[in-house]
Amino acid sequence: MAALQENSLNNNAVGREFLTFTLGSEEYGIDILRVQEIRGYDAVTPIANTPAFIKGVINLRGTIVPIVDLRIKFNLGKIEYDQFTVVIILNIGARVVGVVVDGVSDVLTLNADQIKEAPPLSSTLDTSYILGLGTLAERMLILVDIEKLMGSQEMALTDAQAE
Repeated sequence: MAALQENSLNNNAVGREFLTFTLGSEEYGIDILRVQEIRGYDAVTPIANTPAFIKGVINLRGTIVPIVDLRIKFNLGKIEYDQFTVVIILNIGARVVGVVVDGVSDVLTLNADQIKEAPPLSSTLDTSYILGLGTLAERMLILVDIEKLMGSQEMALTDAQAE
């Protein structure tokens, strides 16, 4: 039993894996275990009366998947779709959701000592979905709790409308 606990501690020491992606000039990371697949950006079917960050839905092998543009959600300015724009298909609880990002970089493993707490920001900004800031050499990643972001009241309401 002690050997089992020791192995589990060693596995925790290895760190967590994050899929990194870009939005504008910033680099973000999400838990790799939530990622189902990465696809090129294709046309989506718009849904009436949804917020601007909900681009619409796609039919992914028989599953209707809402597509969220994180650039619009995070108010990152001008939106341009090009050959690098991708959709990350995520498994969030019992739902499948797609998020549009500027590009996917790589998968990084971060140890606990490489993840710093995010600094407190204005009380009017909802930053509850930020896990922290990941540091690796000269890179800094904004680590997003994608489940918390997609499960927020605003997003949960939108998902219900998209179905």
